[in-house]
Amino acid sequence: MDYMLMPLRRYAEFSGRSRRKEYWMFLLGVVITAIILSIIEAMLGLSGTVTGAYGPLTLLLGLALLIPGLAVQVRRFHDQNRTGWLVLLNLIPFLGGLIVLVFMGLEGTRGPNRYGPDPKGADPQTFA
Repeated sequence: MDYMLMPLRRYAEFSGRSRRKEYWMFLLGVVITAIILSIIEAMLGLSGTVTGAYGPLTLLLGLALLIPGLAVQVRRFHDQNRTGWLVLLNLIPFLGGLIVLVFMGLEGTRGPNRYGPDPKGADPQTFA
């Protein structure tokens, strides 16, 4: 549960590195919360009232989690020793989101890199 909430504690922190576990647990929490809110909206008859697809609660959740979602993606790219600007790949229709999804599943660099120490706390000497 700690990894699920860590991006919220690091709300707009775009520096440093994040583990895969932090990203995927956060994403799982977002999906579960969105499903629960969608069910509540359907029970209240609010589904599709705002955008045609989502209700007001789901829309507010998306807006509230936009910044921490971007920040954790940037930190995942940093963990792989890549620039955080690769988040802009999400703007490419269809293919961009798939590319970012693959990058989010890749293992980070072991040991420290130019974006900070290894979030797993690994000593680079043990991998030499």
